[in-house]
This record gives sequence, structure tokens and C-alpha cells, in this order.
Amino acid sequence: MKKFVTFGELMLRLSPQGTDVLFQKPSLEATFGGAEANVAVSLANYGEEAVFVTALPDNPIADAAVRELRGFGVDTKYIRRSGDRVGIYYAEKGACMRPSKVVYDRAHSSITEVKPGDFDWKAIFDGAAWFHTTGITPAVAEGTAEVTLEAMKAAHEMGVKVSCDLNYRKKLWKWGKSAQEVMSEITKYVDVLIANEEDCQKCLGIELDVDVTKGSIDSDKYKTLAAKVMEIYPNVEKLAVSLRESVSADINNWSIVMATKDGFYTSKKYEIRDIVDRIGGGDSFGSGLIWGLNNLETPQAAVEFAAAASALKHTIFGDYNRVSVSDVLTLAGGDGSGRVQR
Repeated sequence: MKKFVTFGELMLRLSPQGTDVLFQKPSLEATFGGAEANVAVSLANYGEEAVFVTALPDNPIADAAVRELRGFGVDTKYIRRSGDRVGIYYAEKGACMRPSKVVYDRAHSSITEVKPGDFDWKAIFDGAAWFHTTGITPAVAEGTAEVTLEAMKAAHEMGVKVSCDLNYRKKLWKWGKSAQEVMSEITKYVDVLIANEEDCQKCLGIELDVDVTKGSIDSDKYKTLAAKVMEIYPNVEKLAVSLRESVSADINNWSIVMATKDGFYTSKKYEIRDIVDRIGGGDSFGSGLIWGLNNLETPQAAVEFAAAASALKHTIFGDYNRVSVSDVLTLAGGDGSGRVQR
């Protein structure tokens, strides 16, 4: 069993029931989530040692969030208890042609107040095989950007593999520097990069002529994208991209491509109908890829595992992907019948 470390913000998620719009009814369902926490939960569900690093206040809401992570088997001992609030986001599920919406309320949350030196990365990365974070974390504040870079450098110095999902979030980049200024520096320390065409454009300044709103995507164009990324960032060994063809809020076609220094791999395509919850779909892809690269024999097998894991997440409400390795391997092996398993 390998040790995997993730770093980011854990938030309170508030959602209306079903496909209601926000405050259509006077109640919201409360859960927890956040990109890097979602990855840690998935890896723990797959039987790995998963460590989640963040900052949370010392209050009952944060206690509940930490307790839930521990319930999944995630190691929380490096969570810093500081600051005054847990970040919140409101998630409204779309339907048909009405898109899903997210509203953030995370200003001045505990993690936005962290600064370099607040985490003992040498201790955190002791015995670790992998470190994962996303472009969401440096987007929320200057301090988190500095700490993310600090963690990247520490992982690199200690020989820990680093993955990063660029995850561009326009609504969050407000503290001064642009996404490209920050993420172009962070990407210098990344071994496995996860990104789509918008991420590469906004975070790295690399363009690709793809329109995901058309309902179909030419995966061959991502060979060109990967070549451009690896030329500018020779440290990047792999670039993985999720191909989401959005037919509507309820119907998506979903597949994965991954470029390496000497190959290009494409997963089977899943037609996902009657989507339960697409939030966390990218994180379930990332965690599936991380697990597959560390446990399966070939890059193709890792890509198939990642695609299947993410397809399953679309059937589960909430941020967390509550599936096992056997669940994912069953779907990746071709059994998507949904028959009762007895």
C-alpha cells in the first residue's frame, strides 16, 4: 500500500433537492467536498493510504467534515486547525438545456489565510509516493498559491511524483496575479498533468481549436495539445484529458485520452444518461488515473480505469465517489448492465 498526499480546500456543500433551483424550497442538503479531498476519498476507497492536508477552523462544522473524512479512512492528522470559517459552495443541478450552477462563498475561509511555513512538508511527504493538488487551491488566495508552490518544490526535492489538475475556475482568480502567471510556474514541478483545452489556454497560454459545446470532440487534436505542453514543460511525463461531450445537462458522452512521451491512449466512450451529479466527475477521473498508474500494468489499463471510475461517479450524489476497485474494474471490463449483484 502506497502513501498518497493531497492538498486543497474542504468545503461545506449546500444543494437543493433533485433538479430544484436554489431556494425553490426553503431547505438545502448539506454535504462536504472539494477537489483534492474528493481525490483522497477515492484513493482511500481503493485501499490506499490517503493523506489530506488543509486548514479548517476549530468549530463543530469543521469537526463534522474531518469526522466524515476519517470515516472514509482518510488520514487527517496534518489538517491545520486555524482561521474562523469553513468555505461554502452552493451547487444547483441542471436539467435538459438548463446547466448546472455553482455559487462560491469561500472568501476568508481558513485555507485562504495559510502562508509558507505553516505545513511541515518534509514530515508530510515522508514515505509518500505521490502528491496531488489542483489549480483551484492557488486560485483562492495569494497565500495558498505560495504554499502550493512550496509543497510542489518539497515533493520534487524528495522524489515524490506530482500530479496536478489545472482546473481553471474563472470565478476564483481575483487576488492579483493571473492564472497563467501562477500555474505556469507550478507546472514546472508537475510529472502528470490533468487538463482540458480551456485549462491549458487559461493557465498555460496554450491554445487548441476545440468547441466542447458542439456535442462531439476530435480526440486527435489532443495529440497536438500534448506535444505543445511537453515541449514547453519537458518535466511533464503524461498529459491526461477528460473528453466531456455535453449533449445536455442530463446526457454526456465521457472518455479519457492520455499522452505520454512515447504513446497516446484513448479509453472507451461512455454515454451517461440521467446524470445524478456531475460535480466531482473530474476528481474521480484524476484519482482513478493516479490509482491506475500506480497499480495496473499498462497506461491503457490506467486510462480505462480512470474513465470507468468517473462514469460511475456521475451516478452518485455528492462530491465523493463511493465506489471500490472491483466496482470500477467491473464496468471497465464491459459490464455496464446495472443488473442487481447478488
